[in-house]
Amino acid sequence: MNELSRPGSSQTLRRGLAILRLLAQVGPSGLRVSEIGRHVELNKATAIRLAQALVDERFVSQDVNSGRYRLGPEAFAVGLAAEPTYELQRVCAPLLKELAANSGDTVFFSVRHGYEAICLSRDEGDFHIRNQVLKSGDRYPLGVGAASIALLSAMPDAEIEDALERNAAVRQARYPLCSRRAIWQLVGETRQQGYCLNPGLVTPGSWAIGVPVFDEHNHVVAAMSIAAIEQRLGVVRRTALAQRLAEASAQVTTYLRLRSKA
Repeated sequence: MNELSRPGSSQTLRRGLAILRLLAQVGPSGLRVSEIGRHVELNKATAIRLAQALVDERFVSQDVNSGRYRLGPEAFAVGLAAEPTYELQRVCAPLLKELAANSGDTVFFSVRHGYEAICLSRDEGDFHIRNQVLKSGDRYPLGVGAASIALLSAMPDAEIEDALERNAAVRQARYPLCSRRAIWQLVGETRQQGYCLNPGLVTPGSWAIGVPVFDEHNHVVAAMSIAAIEQRLGVVRRTALAQRLAEASAQVTTYLRLRSKA
């Protein structure tokens, strides 16, 4: 008997896991529901129902343009937690908490996943006005937000163009201020000054600064960012905070390099 056709309460769980396993194999390109049904041997109605349930729980996401399904932030977060050798977030955790405590603002840690940036952690300072825009597990198209721009700034121009082309419709529909022109301008500024300043392009009045994080091979793997109201990110203060972010990022890279030589 096929594993997925076994009767009982575990059948739905097995089918859902089979979809997740399939999407993990195909990677960021994703699959249409008809392809999922064919590979996992499900009729279309069942495939749609299970895929939508996984979308609702954020284990799967659906591209609004192509209709393709791919792994979502919860699947990615579970994968990171299950990988014992993946130490990046653990290494960054005390640095992020220290940044939040010293700045009083909200500090985020984000990673690239395909053509999106996923927020893996959020640490809040004690300033009475909190940034409520982003929380752990949220994802933005590359080019939306300070962390996302910081990631893009460390990528080759051809990869940036590819990412912006693929998520153009989503950006236009949800984040109209994050146009291709605006993103390229921020990428240029980030490369020049060493940090990204997002002047409220995602949410008016909510500004943020971000820096990329590199691994031991100098490949960009993540980004750190600090968000605050506009009045708290004047030139002098944001420059000082950007320096702290850059120092924390450098500490992570140094640790990874020393670990690789051990």
